[in-house]
Amino acid sequence: METSAAPLIRRACPGDAAALLAMVEGLAAHHGDTATLTAETLARDVFTDPPWVRVFVADADRLVGYAALVPLAKFQAGERGMDIHHLFVDPERRGQRIGRGLVDAAIAEAQALGCRSITIGTHADNHDAQARYLAMGFQPATPPGPRFRLRF
Repeated sequence: METSAAPLIRRACPGDAAALLAMVEGLAAHHGDTATLTAETLARDVFTDPPWVRVFVADADRLVGYAALVPLAKFQAGERGMDIHHLFVDPERRGQRIGRGLVDAAIAEAQALGCRSITIGTHADNHDAQARYLAMGFQPATPPGPRFRLRF
């Protein structure tokens, strides 16, 4: 595989919206889902101060990946955390440490925000991703138990 120049890992900006939406749609489709994120909800959640979702992108003259982070809390302990809710790298650019760069940016952001931990998940059958996360120092996390949702 030909290795292209390493992309710049940076915060997403409003000019990234169309490319970011396309990558979100690609990730959703990969998981058999349909993305319903719109330019309006993207702007509402990412391009506000403070953002509801913090997004880093990998920019190599075009966007080739992103990481979306959402806050977590262990309230009884007064601990902040962050979850890497989405991690996506263009299939043509995988294996070039772009995902690692996005995870490193997410870790740095969590640390800068005073977080005590960061989490990431993957499909149970994605053993390659699991091995990569373990190699980065992540440890398996026990699920918190049954959760329930009320939609409105």
